[in-house]
Amino acid sequence: MKRFIPYEKLSKKKKKELDRLNRADWGSIDPRTRKPEDPKAYNRKKAQTWNQDDFPSVPYLMDLSILSMS
Repeated sequence: MKRFIPYEKLSKKKKKELDRLNRADWGSIDPRTRKPEDPKAYNRKKAQTWNQDDFPSVPYLMDLSILSMS
């Protein structure tokens, strides 16, 4: 049975080997694509949707036939 040696007391070489074994592998995931978008950056798609949502596409029209019936 191996004796337990605290991490702080291990040699540099052993620490490096342990760190390499404990390090996780990203696999097929690219960590650069998992970053959140910068909220201060200009987004063209957001700007286009804002312009479309600003004005209603269908104007409100009154039905004049209702007014003439009364």
